[in-house]
Amino acid sequence: MSVNFDSYKVFYYVAKCHNITTAANALYLTQPTVSHAISSLEKNLGCQLFIRSKKGVSLTTEGELLYEHISLACEHIWEGEQLLRQHLTLEEGLVRIGAGETTLHHFLLPYLEQFKSMYPNIRLKIWNTAAPVSISDLKKGLIDFAVIISPEPEPGLVVTPVCSLQDVFIAGNHFEELKKRKLHMEELISYPLVCMEKGTATREHLEHLFRSHQCELIPDIELATTDLITPMVAHNLGIGFVPYAFAEHALADGTVFSLDLEEELPHRHICLVSDAQRPLSVASSRLFQLIFHQVSSSFDGK
Repeated sequence: MSVNFDSYKVFYYVAKCHNITTAANALYLTQPTVSHAISSLEKNLGCQLFIRSKKGVSLTTEGELLYEHISLACEHIWEGEQLLRQHLTLEEGLVRIGAGETTLHHFLLPYLEQFKSMYPNIRLKIWNTAAPVSISDLKKGLIDFAVIISPEPEPGLVVTPVCSLQDVFIAGNHFEELKKRKLHMEELISYPLVCMEKGTATREHLEHLFRSHQCELIPDIELATTDLITPMVAHNLGIGFVPYAFAEHALADGTVFSLDLEEELPHRHICLVSDAQRPLSVASSRLFQLIFHQVSSSFDGK
């Protein structure tokens, strides 16, 4: 038995309208075309589906049995088509993002605000996790893209740098004698250090910095969130290592000061990371492009 969907679609409309002419108008078909389609369907299925009368048509017992299932299938298909249209026109949808604390607080929020004002019905699901976790989630297909700091290149991942990030070492007034000195990286290990806990991109970066100067990082205080480092330093609990944005206000009001190092600290980059094997949804692609083009425009305008 070979029956195409168009035949069932005609059957659905005739059964729903109880009239062949009305169904033909709804389908933008001629009445003979609809009548022929019903006759062909009845022939293929080997049973009569409608009882014809001057008032229209009604379903036979077999027709009612078929309609019970065909109506659900047709309506489910059309509902799917409607949802797809809404998805493609950004009337609805979902964007899933993995973002680190630094990228979320000091980079991503203005773009999310702009995106939501443009597409208010698009839902956002944001995992605020360390960079390695975001990369793992991306590979598993749990998120659409990640916004993280300077990830290590990996096969299959597309890394798009969008913003430069500068780190600083900061200290509180208890270490005021360091204001007038130029320090070498290796000197810092003689002071109490405050930094992020293991498993974060910032901690891995700091460990690499110390290793590059033949030093081992042994922090006195390890924290789960970057925004706690500056308050710890302001209370003279040690020398901290943070992205400049997290210390900007404290530096401006003199609560902490930045250390002057002989060695130049390398810039890191906030990057958009996607999976080359997994195309972005329409909504995710629109947010990705909004961020990329907005950042590019701001650089071009400088």
